[in-house]
Amino acid sequence: MLPNAPGAAATTATTPPEAVAPLMRGITVLRRLTEADGTLSPSALERATGLARSTVDRITATLARMGYVRLDGRDAVLAPRLMELGNAYLAALRLPRLLDAHADALADELDESVSLAVGDRDGVRFIHQATRRRAMSLSFRIGDLLPAERTAPGPLFATEWEPADWARWRARRAADPEGHGFPAVPPLGGAYDDFEDRTARAGAQGWALDDQLIEPGLVAVSVPLRDPRTGRVACVASVVSHTSRHTAESLRKTLLPRLRATVAEMERELRKPTPTPTPATTAGSIIPGLSGLSGLSGLSGPPDPSGPARPAGLADWTGASKQELGREFVESLARGLTVVTSFGEGRAELTLTEVAQATGLARATVRRALITLEHLGYVESYDRVFRLTPRVLDLGFPPLSMLPLSRIAAPHLAELSARVHDSASLAILTGGGDEVQYTARVATSRIMSVNITLGTRLPAYATSLGRVMLADLLPEAPLPERPAPLTPHTITDRRELLTVLERVRDAGFALVDGELEEGLRSIAVPVRGRGGRVVAAVNVAMHSSRRSVEECVAEVLPELRDAVGRIEGEVAVAGMFRRVPEV
Repeated sequence: MLPNAPGAAATTATTPPEAVAPLMRGITVLRRLTEADGTLSPSALERATGLARSTVDRITATLARMGYVRLDGRDAVLAPRLMELGNAYLAALRLPRLLDAHADALADELDESVSLAVGDRDGVRFIHQATRRRAMSLSFRIGDLLPAERTAPGPLFATEWEPADWARWRARRAADPEGHGFPAVPPLGGAYDDFEDRTARAGAQGWALDDQLIEPGLVAVSVPLRDPRTGRVACVASVVSHTSRHTAESLRKTLLPRLRATVAEMERELRKPTPTPTPATTAGSIIPGLSGLSGLSGLSGPPDPSGPARPAGLADWTGASKQELGREFVESLARGLTVVTSFGEGRAELTLTEVAQATGLARATVRRALITLEHLGYVESYDRVFRLTPRVLDLGFPPLSMLPLSRIAAPHLAELSARVHDSASLAILTGGGDEVQYTARVATSRIMSVNITLGTRLPAYATSLGRVMLADLLPEAPLPERPAPLTPHTITDRRELLTVLERVRDAGFALVDGELEEGLRSIAVPVRGRGGRVVAAVNVAMHSSRRSVEECVAEVLPELRDAVGRIEGEVAVAGMFRRVPEV
């Protein structure tokens, strides 16, 4: 079912007496971290939120336990697993899953950026971006909130505004004429008194233009997609360009017809029968840190590697966390955020009872959480059912949606290196597949250590990193016809290398001993992305005097696999509705 735009329900000025104060404070912390691009010190959080330092510490400890925040030295840092809150909204919305391929294909055809946006009160949020790789790239982060009057989609959403919506917009414009409340775009003075006229034109012609409204040089043309059930605007598709390539008028003349044709294809996609809704998961099966993965249930194992394995039920897990962390763990915050993840694909609209069944929480607990979330604008209700609003994307999604694989992996490499006391690295295949390129690395401070810098490229066939990635490409692995002998130990026979790669594929790891450089021993495992495809590899490298081959397999390999499992878990969350770039 496709929710109507605009998205978020209005919040009342007075906090309901049933509202959960710790949940409200926790959401405030997440929003301030989001506004700060994902990182703040506890003292900065204290100043930004107005909360007591002890309260900030308890909230960040709870969020860290859930895997939503990483405590990095003195800083609190948003972790990729927090994206499961936004993923719950995007999955419930269904539009990205249905329409992304059409948007991507149009971007390839036109060689211009294409975006999908939904309305959020008097603003606009992007839910998908298909961008072009150029020196002057045009893109916004998924979830960023933009003022409706400074976008091409804005007038199209405003065609359906009620008088109360226009009154809200005028009040906001009067209070913040330069748009300081929209940090995703630069503040811009000047009146937008023509917004109502542009809205009337958009309603009459069925499309709208952005002629450098957001910033000089940026132009866009937009067309609405309508919900086949209601006829209302479900989302808006836009082609975005730069004035060095198009004027607003040339966009309209040359690209609008193709955009309209693609929107027609998208609307046909929306008219296809809706899949059978996913039944609500069994009581107690939704667990923080795991529930956003397409409604997976019954899973155990915390996102925080230092914590114990999670029991099957949320109540058991929160109880165990409370017992271990004491008053540092805020149960009501953890439970309230988990209510958000009870929504998803096939679960766009849920009754209070269905949310309680999905989370395993008491109805009274769920009711108070939903009242709080509705008051804050993250949930809206009608006819006794609840649904998420686009405002959920405010909770960490924009800064996290830009994270590449190398940054997702970095803290896990640091932890792995600290555990094994040797250097750890992440690499990808490049140069047509015959080289590995180091994209993330944590080195140890030893008198004799492995000295490799980021960006270094090495022959794939002679490295443990390369072999686990080449093994995934069998039988078409790009091996040189005559591999060069880098040391006396380097395998230089192509047939022998193919046999080695087959063993690596079966074993799931590669160990290379002195083939790249005398005295250098390394062991690597693959990093798998969507569909099980190998997208990178992680290794631990050391001098051969540090550990024997047998000790590498017995001691280092389990730690290596554990670290890669955590990386893959975060990549799965971060990549649910976007492609995670490698670097």
